[in-house]
Amino acid sequence: MSPELLKAVADSNHWWAIGPEIILACAALGLLVLEIVTPKEHHRYIPAMAIASLGMVLAAVIVTFTSTTWSEEMLFGGLIRLTAAGQIARVFFLTSSLLVCFLATICLPRAKMPRVEFYHIVLVVTSALMLLAHSNHFAMFFVALETVTIGFYILVSYFRDNALTLEAGLKYLVLGALSSAIMLFGIVLLYGAVGRVELDGFVRTGFDFAVVRGFLEQNPDSFLALAGSLLVIGGVAFKIGAFPFHVWVPDVYQGAPTPVTAFLAVSSKAAGFAVLLTLVLDVFAPLSDKLVPVLSVLAAATILIGNLSALKQRNAKRLMGLSGVSHAGYLLMGVIAALTVPWAAGAVWFYLFTYLFASMAVFGVMAYLAGADDTAQELDHYDKLAKERPFLGAVLAVGVGSLAGIPPLAGFMGKLLIFVAAFQAHLYGLLAVAIVGVVVSIYYYFGWIKAAFFETWTPNPEAAPARPAATAPTLVGSAILASLALVTVLLGFYQEPLTRWLLP
Repeated sequence: MSPELLKAVADSNHWWAIGPEIILACAALGLLVLEIVTPKEHHRYIPAMAIASLGMVLAAVIVTFTSTTWSEEMLFGGLIRLTAAGQIARVFFLTSSLLVCFLATICLPRAKMPRVEFYHIVLVVTSALMLLAHSNHFAMFFVALETVTIGFYILVSYFRDNALTLEAGLKYLVLGALSSAIMLFGIVLLYGAVGRVELDGFVRTGFDFAVVRGFLEQNPDSFLALAGSLLVIGGVAFKIGAFPFHVWVPDVYQGAPTPVTAFLAVSSKAAGFAVLLTLVLDVFAPLSDKLVPVLSVLAAATILIGNLSALKQRNAKRLMGLSGVSHAGYLLMGVIAALTVPWAAGAVWFYLFTYLFASMAVFGVMAYLAGADDTAQELDHYDKLAKERPFLGAVLAVGVGSLAGIPPLAGFMGKLLIFVAAFQAHLYGLLAVAIVGVVVSIYYYFGWIKAAFFETWTPNPEAAPARPAATAPTLVGSAILASLALVTVLLGFYQEPLTRWLLP
């Protein structure tokens, strides 16, 4: 490579562009330093510092996003591409991580587990998630994704004195390694098919997104490239919990600590769809005629399997996991529609935000009601919740109602936008399957609400499962849960504050 090209690559290294990620990485290291240099009685303030770091970065990202016109700028020699969609992903991941840290302040003290390390890993994973959303190169994409995955390996098995938690960690490790191997094999096949080319004066490899797309435009019938593309999408399908890569979901969701379950349900799923939108709409777009049938079958099976599997679940965390599988199917339908309906990509992000607010509200209630055994959260434990704790019952009803898609809550509007996009894309068969899935989901979602709001007759009340001792919400906790419920309700009536960012 000539000195001129090396200088051009060096000139594209704009470190300010990844400032949020650098700040979070430094904050994560700072937490460990503070744990070492400060007295033990002051360690209780460290979680607040982690939350403050996330809050300040989130505020800076929002201000920058609203005041800047984003172009498709390539940085770091093409490893990263700054886009408006990447900024939306940053806002999403930072908001999610803030709420995960809030849930951790409830669950970690009760379990008497180390706290600083948990917040350190959350900051590192958040930074990697944001880099993942800006990836423009398969090397960058894989490194960022594996950083996220390794962080989750640790977080899932964080409550190491619980057998179910350790089992969940082992299952996630084995199946996560398998999905990474599938994805890496697909990337290697793409590299083997594309090789090295010269583009814009630079020698680029088959790891570059633009190079791969250019090759596919010229060689849409390349079997090697098609096989590689399908394997990469298969690896991403594991992250979003799509069929048939969903088998890990119920066990891992049940065994993981509640904050980690929420992190997996929201951020991991959103990261998968951020990547999937980039791959399907950009990198693999020349293969759309071959990908649409595959993704359609995948979406239909995911919707049906997720909803049908959730019907008989009595554990609340397993129920959230399997219902999350069905939500992945609805979102996949939006990704397919985005190939022909430009605004459908924004609809996918709107759905993800409504899923974020509703899920975190539900997990917040679960965190307060869980006892010492974080894995034993049965629907029977919610009997008479609305009578004994009306505030938590109301928040649960709003969150579960939104997940079910009940009007006029935000989840209804999210599903409506996805369904309209699917209709405009002529995905009539897939739309019919999705409607059936929504009808089926009402049964198990309203079973949860029924347990919380209506007294049910039992033949032997003394044989009912013992309910764990609940934690009373603090003033700050009540304010956060009330805000999540309020946003969920308001977005059902008035979507303009969010849609003006997300829909072109």
